[in-house]
Amino acid sequence: MVKRLFDIICSLIGLIIIFPALFIIAILIKIDSPGPALYKSERVGKDGKKFRVYKFRTMVLDAEKKGGWSTALHDPRLTKIGSTLRKYKIDELPQLINILKGEMSVVGPRPQVEEYTSRYTEEENIILSVKPGLTDYASIELINLDEILGDGNVDEKYMREIEPRKNYLRMKYAKKHSFWIDLKIIYFTAKKLWNTKG
Repeated sequence: MVKRLFDIICSLIGLIIIFPALFIIAILIKIDSPGPALYKSERVGKDGKKFRVYKFRTMVLDAEKKGGWSTALHDPRLTKIGSTLRKYKIDELPQLINILKGEMSVVGPRPQVEEYTSRYTEEENIILSVKPGLTDYASIELINLDEILGDGNVDEKYMREIEPRKNYLRMKYAKKHSFWIDLKIIYFTAKKLWNTKG
């Protein structure tokens, strides 16, 4: 109950404070390329329940049909403003709505598409025992994921190198989590963003 109350307070205050910025970003996205400002995609949440995650659109329309789930460093599907939004993680801010709705938490394993969760081993299924979150251990360690993936066959590299590491970190959180751990993850996420992005 403490975690849920924390999620509600953080998401509500956050949305109120940054609403003007969200409005301006949405307009810039619409000016930059045709299509909606928000990108809605189905993800698998706690106990395998599916929900629509909200993000600012950073790619051209129907990007999934023009490439895989992973994003290359210089992905041609990225819009001009999309590259900047991804670099500073601004595209994730609309997920405060998901948190307010109770579909996500501030801290928890990042939500995945069914393409990946369907491949979870019996041990990895513990990841789905907690709500997905805006940030987690993997978000901190792999904050520059696009740079790590580089260009080329990023989907193959993601499945071979990144996904196993992410799942290890997701299980780490699912097996042992607390309000204190959540606060530490939030702190280190903010610190990492500040250090790497200025």
